[in-house]
Amino acid sequence: MGTEKSLDLRKDIEDINEIPGIHELLNVISSSSNMRFVAVARVTKERWITGVSKDDIDFGLRPGDELDVGSTICNEIRQHHIPVIIEDVDSNAIFCNHHTPQQYGFKSYISYPIFLKDGSFFGTLCAIDPKPAKINNDRIKNMFKLYTDLISFHLEAIHKLNHANRKIKKQQEIAELRETFVAVLGHDLRNPIGTTRMCADMLLSAKIPDAAKKQAEIIKSTSYRMQSLIDNLLDFAKGNLGDGISLHLKSDNIELEKELHEVIEESKILNDSRLIETNINLSHDVDCDINRIAQLLSNLLTNALKHSESKEPVEVEISSENSEFSLAVINYGETILEKHQENLFKPYFKSKAKSNENGLGLGLYIASEIAKAHHGDLHVESNEGKTCFSFHMPLKSNIESAEAL
Repeated sequence: MGTEKSLDLRKDIEDINEIPGIHELLNVISSSSNMRFVAVARVTKERWITGVSKDDIDFGLRPGDELDVGSTICNEIRQHHIPVIIEDVDSNAIFCNHHTPQQYGFKSYISYPIFLKDGSFFGTLCAIDPKPAKINNDRIKNMFKLYTDLISFHLEAIHKLNHANRKIKKQQEIAELRETFVAVLGHDLRNPIGTTRMCADMLLSAKIPDAAKKQAEIIKSTSYRMQSLIDNLLDFAKGNLGDGISLHLKSDNIELEKELHEVIEESKILNDSRLIETNINLSHDVDCDINRIAQLLSNLLTNALKHSESKEPVEVEISSENSEFSLAVINYGETILEKHQENLFKPYFKSKAKSNENGLGLGLYIASEIAKAHHGDLHVESNEGKTCFSFHMPLKSNIESAEAL
């Protein structure tokens, strides 16, 4: 506990020295009052520590140096919270026989308490000189009052900044632990998911009853859904750990259209009771990461199927014309509230809708990151029961590094 207190006091001394213009402030006090030693002291019940000083009389105190607190008048100020002003010790009835001026050899003395904004006593702004000085006047007293208030204000600001920095550091540590956990979890889940899908394929190719095949199909479709969740987790973790969404650009419309159709067909298999209407027209080549665009479509389709009316179709419109590649997924159902729309592309965001009870809230975030990596944009419009997520990007890429964005 003693070490902890010592560390706190050391930080207080550092905070005093971080106050902007503190040395200039002491210079002004010295020149205005003709007091040649001026200091800000951190004072507690047990200790008197120099925070910062201006010393033109070789008193010998620098930041961190200490006096016996019981030997100082500052200790009495700590107890009574009343400033002390002595123009000439010899003619002062109260302090002419006081042990402090006799011990330290000063004739004039002034000290004002410094209180923090919460009312707690912090220390003093004090000045001494071996010669008498005319300091018991409104000009000097107002100056000390003003400067103690200024010191208090800056200490409070520094304390708040330090608290905010500690909070940010703690949050960063928590975020790093969470993201590392997510990355490890996602990586370790890939193998069992792959094994599950392989076993489902083996069952589907074997001569088993139709009822068993149906169960195998459910297992396989579930494995695809789990794989999609894992991919989103890994992309999120990599993005937040600094790697970002990586791209491997390619200009091959045949392969792109094939991948997009496969995503749509897979969605139909996973949602066999739903109608997906598709219109794909790739009349111009597109520079893109084909797998990532397919992932973007998959995430948007998953979201649309999840949040739309089961009797209504989900529409997919994809085209490449007028120097732009566009992809839109439209569904019909509950309108997304405007206050929620701006948060849809944030990680872990989930509305309170019943359809949102399951899931990680990463699909739309990953889709938006893929859009950004392609120098495109993804936005949403939702009104009168119709919701459209649309993605637009230039046909020709101006991305310099396609390996890590």
